[in-house]
Amino acid sequence: MNTPFRLLAAFVLCSLSALVVQAAAPDVEKVIARARATVGTEAALAKLESLHYTGTLTTTAPDDKGVARPVKVAIEIIFQRPYRQRIVATSENKIEITALDDYEGWQREQDPGDSTRWRMTLLSNDQIKRLRANTWENLSFFRGIEQRRGQVEDQGKSTIDGKSCRKLTFNHGDGIVFTRHFDDATGRLLLTETENGVTIREEDETVVNGIRFPRKIISTSKLSDGSERVVTIVFDKITMNETFADSLFEVPAMTR
Repeated sequence: MNTPFRLLAAFVLCSLSALVVQAAAPDVEKVIARARATVGTEAALAKLESLHYTGTLTTTAPDDKGVARPVKVAIEIIFQRPYRQRIVATSENKIEITALDDYEGWQREQDPGDSTRWRMTLLSNDQIKRLRANTWENLSFFRGIEQRRGQVEDQGKSTIDGKSCRKLTFNHGDGIVFTRHFDDATGRLLLTETENGVTIREEDETVVNGIRFPRKIISTSKLSDGSERVVTIVFDKITMNETFADSLFEVPAMTR
């Protein structure tokens, strides 16, 4: 659901185009209904107001000599209706906070050893649009994109890991598209792709308040040299419907 924030944005972040609001076709709605049923009951999904994840992000990054080395980052992610998001990525030499407060977004980098050393920037309109789409995707579980002037399109059959699937695209406009492959036999989501070629797989699961969440998310993207970058997040705690202070999302003062 592009440094740690840029890696997250690759899975978790064109021309402007206003999409006509229209209901999903009946057969598409059946696919969505089955997919939602694999996650939780409609009653459980309707109660979801916020999600709070904590875990570890693992990937590789080149060192000073250009040799790829493993990198581990402590990660905390908050999604809150309707459009609030906060990501805190903490590594040995940097704390990076990225936040969305409806139509405002910001990013702050801070030295973990010296609180007086920090830098803050405001996010661009394109980054804010992507974070808004990402927040909706993580809280809505496939249904209701038409209410935000998006649309779902049926792309027919696909095959993932030898399994027959139904392929749906969730188009948020502004070039932001999530393509999902749902298992014909079970209704479960098997693979997500973004418009820039990132593939996202979910593994393992845990149940929180009647809703199934993946414990591991694996994102794979192509680099300019043709190699692949794999980013893995393993969650050790997931909580629902906490109450968060407005100050966690609001744009902080730009002065030191």
